[in-house]
Amino acid sequence: MSEHLPALLVVVPLILAPVAALSNRPRAAFAAAFAGCWWALYASLALLTRVRSEGVISYALGGWAPPYGIELRLDLVNAFVAVTVATIGAVVIPYAWTSVKKEITEDRIPLFYTAFLLMLSGLLGITVTGDVFNVFVFLEISSLSAYSMIALGQDRRALTATFQYLIMGSVGATFIVIGIGFMYVMTGTLNMADLAERLPAVMDNRTIPVAFTFLTVGITLKLALFPLHLWLPNAYTYAPSAVTAFMASTATKVSVYLLLRFFFTIFGFAFAFGQMRLNMVLMPLSLVAILAMSLVAIYEINVKRLLAFSSVAQIGYMVLGISFGSVLGVTAGLLHIFNHALMKGALFMAMGCVMYRVGSVQLSKMAGLGKKMPWTMAAFVGGGLSLIGVPLTVGFISKWYLVQAALEQGNWLVAGLVMIGSLMALVYIWKVVEVAYFQEADSDVEIREAPLSLLIPTWVLVIASFWFGIDASTTAQVATDAAELLLRGGS
Repeated sequence: MSEHLPALLVVVPLILAPVAALSNRPRAAFAAAFAGCWWALYASLALLTRVRSEGVISYALGGWAPPYGIELRLDLVNAFVAVTVATIGAVVIPYAWTSVKKEITEDRIPLFYTAFLLMLSGLLGITVTGDVFNVFVFLEISSLSAYSMIALGQDRRALTATFQYLIMGSVGATFIVIGIGFMYVMTGTLNMADLAERLPAVMDNRTIPVAFTFLTVGITLKLALFPLHLWLPNAYTYAPSAVTAFMASTATKVSVYLLLRFFFTIFGFAFAFGQMRLNMVLMPLSLVAILAMSLVAIYEINVKRLLAFSSVAQIGYMVLGISFGSVLGVTAGLLHIFNHALMKGALFMAMGCVMYRVGSVQLSKMAGLGKKMPWTMAAFVGGGLSLIGVPLTVGFISKWYLVQAALEQGNWLVAGLVMIGSLMALVYIWKVVEVAYFQEADSDVEIREAPLSLLIPTWVLVIASFWFGIDASTTAQVATDAAELLLRGGS
């Protein structure tokens, strides 16, 4: 079975999705989703281990050899991202069991688990496919399931948030498929490795820069890079808590992976950063995202919305690392894909705990929660410390590599702006801490601690944020090796 793991990684959750729908019972649907998520974690870890020891894994679907057949291709880059996606899925799904009962009507719960599995398989499909058209196919599978899960939110504004995301997501997907179409017209192939070999011969044709531009706009819209982030705040704010935690930790990270895959492996570093000067676009936009979105977060009074704007700022850190075009910079970007998934997943899950007991995540409703929900708020503080970049947390590791990458190129200004972004994160995290720990609670309202079924998954991510902050040797080594592979144009 091990030789078929690349296909089974995607196929098993995909098959279990209709099983969850047809069961029509929440418990059976949850069992299918739980099995699919934990299978994905096992398979992704096994594949990462194989890639580290054996090198690139190529799997030809149906026995048709690439580039004529569809290929699944894993190297250190996408194996690392697949582990990130699967880890979050495996942690969020037990959290969802209790959370969705409170936030989604019972008759829709099996549909929620169906959409969850579809989104998981879509995101994993994007990471492992070696075919650019299948990137678009899996992107649509994950996006359509995300739209449906956001629409399940209790607040009526979830519907308008879904509609906005649908429109902008469709525009992004259209730009991506147009870019893919232009590349196919010029090369006659859709296989990523084959495209990388054939594109240099046609780089002088104006069609290729046009394709590059369409893909740049489409992918940056999907990953919510400023100023194409407008769909994200409402989507994260009004979606059910489990949906927000899963989306914030995975969807935009996979889009960052697409940015890396297209512009380093397919187009190549020399074309993307030399001829097209991509860094001249990504660096200023990422710095504006870090500063402007952190400033907006400071003035937010809805904590989920605050964290949503913070996510746009954190995406800025990932893209900033990539924009350096160096091993250290790309390592920082890759590390932050994993590290941000842990910390932001923990923060959104902590807010899910608050929503479960309080029924609101408005800052004014959280007075005194430090005493009434000590474990929940301690988890928020732990995730917040990582977001700020305090030593011994994963956030510190990411920013350490970013600052090193900036100083390596003598860019003291960028290094300083990264530090300012951390100070701004301290301000908006402290806002929540101050209300929860230093304001008196309403004595007439009885609020208990969140149930263990919510707290345990939340604390798993909090502990992981410290674990990989104290010992980052494995993640840093994988990210460094992956960055070196990308800059060589390898796959």
